Amino acid sequence: MTSKTDIHQATSALAPEEQARAYVYSLLGALLAAPANEQLLGILERIKSETVSQKSIMAKAWNMIRRAACEDNPDQIADEYHDLFIGLGRGELIPYASWYLTGYLMEKPLAALRGDLEKLGFTSKTERAEPEDHIAALCEVMGMVIAENKLGFEKQKAFFETHMAPWITRFFTDLTQAKSARFYQTVGEFGRCFMEVERQYFSMQV
Repeated sequence: MTSKTDIHQATSALAPEEQARAYVYSLLGALLAAPANEQLLGILERIKSETVSQKSIMAKAWNMIRRAACEDNPDQIADEYHDLFIGLGRGELIPYASWYLTGYLMEKPLAALRGDLEKLGFTSKTERAEPEDHIAALCEVMGMVIAENKLGFEKQKAFFETHMAPWITRFFTDLTQAKSARFYQTVGEFGRCFMEVERQYFSMQV
């Protein structure tokens, strides 16, 4: 997805907790859009576990993904990504909202999402072939929405609950259990824990 604002520049004006949310969404989007390359693995390796409270449900997931980034190489990860999401005709998982919600691709959830994205001023990158309800695209959008402070709390909550909450935890749980997953098992656990944190965040009273 494209927007006028660079996420790293935009977050500088946000409160620390909002910067962190935007960053994690952006990170998940990058991890799920394509196989993790050396640059992205380097970012994961440099994650400082002490920046996350050891009482947080995210602490173990942060440590797992950082350790996996140190142990696995880009070629292994590329093969794993192919088996999980591409395959010969189809990968082990189908990372689209329409599929999880209806059992089919390009269905009503995608149409509803496109309408909301248009209202927000987001357009698809011309080089990306995937529909907008791909898990990576949705994480990318949420990261930019937070970074740009484009929506207030209630509208941000409505977007999350409409387009992500009904299926995204199931996807990440499936990823943790996928036969082809090794590195991406830790991505699944990281995503699952973060979505639990997001549910708690949106359950807070304004």
